[in-house]
Amino acid sequence: MFQTLTALVIFLFPLAYSPGPGNLFFAANGARFGFRATLMATAGYHLATWVVTALIGFGLLRAVGAAPQVFHLVQLAGAGYVLWIAWGLLRAGVRDATATARPASFMDGVVLLLVNPKAYVIITLMFTQFLVPGPVHHVVLVLAITTVFTLNNLLAFSLWTIAGDRLAALFARESSAR
Repeated sequence: MFQTLTALVIFLFPLAYSPGPGNLFFAANGARFGFRATLMATAGYHLATWVVTALIGFGLLRAVGAAPQVFHLVQLAGAGYVLWIAWGLLRAGVRDATATARPASFMDGVVLLLVNPKAYVIITLMFTQFLVPGPVHHVVLVLAITTVFTLNNLLAFSLWTIAGDRLAALFARESSAR
């Protein structure tokens, strides 16, 4: 099992630490409101991550066996979501300093995970690679993979939030902004 979890962390590294919807959401919230203000959204996102990941792990083999088209639909939804994010970035303008904003809430974090097709694609791909028959009971393996995945994402998102917070502080000074 140790080899499986080591391979899992290596597999997840580029997925969790490269820019994506979750990382950018937390970096932007960190930049706008600071690290502490994002803690509730972080808790919501990662609680939802753990629950959804476990449910997918426990149901993946049954769902794929019953409806192999599900995996293809998740891929298409993920591609559509990435295109939607790209369109939003292309249309983004300068931040309106007079606009009212609030830090993301616990429920914002939960909803971000639930509507993020990229997360479902990654979770599904992860289980297709690491949930293999062997001497370890499947329940233990699903829970171990779920926990490693969630903790890895928590670390990555925290680093992105801190980076956003630090960059915003750096660029808040006129000399640095120039």
